[in-house]
Amino acid sequence: MKTFRIPPIQTLRNFLTYCGRAPSHLSDAAGNSRGPALRRKPFASLPEEGYSISFHRRSTLSTISMSSSEPQNPPPEQGEEEDAKATSKKAAKKEAAKQEKLRRKAEAAALAKAASSLAVEEEDPLAGNYGDVPLNKQQSREELDLSAWTKVRELNAELKDKEILIRGRAQTVRPVSKNMAFVVVRESGFTVQCVVTVQPEIVSRQMVKFISGLTSESIVEVQGIVSVPNVAIKGATQQVEVQVRKLYCVNRALPTLPITIEDASRSEKEIAGEQLVRVNQDTRLNNRVIDLRTPAGQGIFQIQSEVSYVFREFLHTEGFVEIHTPKLIAGSSEGGAAVFRLDYKGQPACLAQSPQLHKQMAIAGDFGRVFEVGPVFRAEDSYTHRHLCEFTGLDVEMEIKSHYSEVMDVVDKLFVTMFDRLNEQKCKPYLEAVAKQHPFEPLKYLRKTLRLKFEEGIQMLKDAGEVVDPYGDLNTEAERKLGNLVLKKYGTEFYILYRYPLAVRPFYTMPCHDDTKYSNSFDVFIRGEEIISGAQRVHVPDLLEERAKACGIDVSTISTYIDAFRYGMPLHGGFGVGLERVVMLFCGLKNIRMTSMFPRDPRRIAP
Repeated sequence: MKTFRIPPIQTLRNFLTYCGRAPSHLSDAAGNSRGPALRRKPFASLPEEGYSISFHRRSTLSTISMSSSEPQNPPPEQGEEEDAKATSKKAAKKEAAKQEKLRRKAEAAALAKAASSLAVEEEDPLAGNYGDVPLNKQQSREELDLSAWTKVRELNAELKDKEILIRGRAQTVRPVSKNMAFVVVRESGFTVQCVVTVQPEIVSRQMVKFISGLTSESIVEVQGIVSVPNVAIKGATQQVEVQVRKLYCVNRALPTLPITIEDASRSEKEIAGEQLVRVNQDTRLNNRVIDLRTPAGQGIFQIQSEVSYVFREFLHTEGFVEIHTPKLIAGSSEGGAAVFRLDYKGQPACLAQSPQLHKQMAIAGDFGRVFEVGPVFRAEDSYTHRHLCEFTGLDVEMEIKSHYSEVMDVVDKLFVTMFDRLNEQKCKPYLEAVAKQHPFEPLKYLRKTLRLKFEEGIQMLKDAGEVVDPYGDLNTEAERKLGNLVLKKYGTEFYILYRYPLAVRPFYTMPCHDDTKYSNSFDVFIRGEEIISGAQRVHVPDLLEERAKACGIDVSTISTYIDAFRYGMPLHGGFGVGLERVVMLFCGLKNIRMTSMFPRDPRRIAP
């Protein structure tokens, strides 16, 4: 008896085909056609002796048992026995081994040929409508008409019955049966539900099976017809569906991700109410590229983009020129020890704490009004919710005619314009996405921004029972307390506090004309936290040098800066604001790391 194990695919039908007795089609237990029978072939590779073949069904393989109708090793005749005696035992063993080897080789060849023929699977005539896109078709081989693509956010009822082409991530894949599956496709935070249903000449079962096996977050291309369901779609932002005609996987994500979008998108209320998984801040930042895909993550940085856009647009319309200053400088630009020092080709240097010195030098270069958007570095060992070692600075410098209130006027108009734009329809979906996960109340601000003297703020705190230094800076708690008092009294969360004590301001700040304990400076607050520092600058070189020495700055490291003032410098002032802090406070978020795409703090320098 010889037994061969072969794959179970259509075993009986294929064998009958070889024997010339199979029907053109066979059906399964449910009456479903299993496809056309294989083309008839002779069983030429099997030995020519008579064999009986039986099929035995096993769990994963079928077996073919083949038994010869004649003895495989017939007993030798008497004459052959005499000849064998004349042959040495060694030669006999050698010949037997050779014949056994040839026999096994022939059997193996016959088995391989039979098994390969019986294992052939029927092809899907609709295979061209789905599948993984090979790399050689993704290497910019040809240019395509981009107008053929539709953004997910643009899908609406007006496109009903129209064919569209979209690309995005397979956010969720939900197979319903062998004939149907759902795929939610996400692009830039907007989602649409795609329906895959078996249809003759369009969608096959194999296509449904392929789509059901997609991993979450894989990149897919979908071509289909837009339809409008009768009921609201709760699992997607777009209230239409796409009836899938073709779907291709461009790039597969790993089956198991470090964090899931579902877990990372939950609000604190949802987590507390149902005791669900909480993704903590460090885990989010360690897997930032996934965390950024959440609706809130998308919303935060869309809002941040709008802030920087409005900042540039407004200042351009006000006659400002955008500049770009060096971040490697010889000395401290702000004073103090919070500076990253480094070796610059054998010379001591540091990373700029702000563009302050060079934007003032640009004023000396007769540009009149300048601004910059760029990185700022602070080596502070601050582990608070609002401090970073690197952030994006929005800096402004301008000539003034008589009073630094001209600078505050620019701040007033700029930020009221910015807040108005953020509250318009364009940013509404992003604000809603942020608020869904991190609930907040809209910012309260006045059409004409409130201005209070520092002394007035101190008095409000004293009246409320707070103990504060009248010539010291406000700490975080005092700022918040004053913010609450201002909101209660004036109905605004955005205000300017000016005329700060000189002792708490940088060396380049102009002292007040009537009391040198104070300065021509200001801070701006949102929701009780400082976001802007500004002032009139010292434009007289001798006073500037004196102030630098008083603040402990080595004048030789900023000699080129002071020299610029010796060649004639107009009255001027300016301000600086942290982009991340503006977004954090406008959206009422609790930590600045949420508004920094890849934050840098004393403990984090990756990713």
